[in-house]
Amino acid sequence: MIFLAKAALGLGGTLVLAGAYTFHEGVIRVDVDEFREGGSHVHFWAPAAVVPMAFRLIPKQHMQHVSEQARQFAPVAHAFVKELKKFPDFELVDVQDANEHVQIRTHDGKLQIDVVDPGENVHLLVPLAVLDDISSQLEANLPGA
Repeated sequence: MIFLAKAALGLGGTLVLAGAYTFHEGVIRVDVDEFREGGSHVHFWAPAAVVPMAFRLIPKQHMQHVSEQARQFAPVAHAFVKELKKFPDFELVDVQDANEHVQIRTHDGKLQIDVVDPGENVHLLVPLAVLDDISSQLEANLPGA
């Protein structure tokens, strides 16, 4: 009986630590709502730590190909994300007309993109740490780097 209690406690502790590690960078959130007949409603949340791990699973030759295609903007994107991390709340774009509103900003260490119009709403939230890691990996995999 005591053995089962210890095993359950060990398993429970392991699950808590695994969950804490998985969500330590936050979550990536994608919400898309189409307001029409048969419109889609997509609400997707994923641990942000999954994206950099997935990038490490991409075969080297494919990652080099992607990095080569991103050669022009990868260093700029990396520097841009590093600088964005210095500002906790910063508005990059805010455009509004009679029916539509587009807002791109940083909020609490995350890049937040919100698009609202009469036909659909799109909301995207990505931790800046993930964008920094992705841009670093693209730079590191450039051929000759």
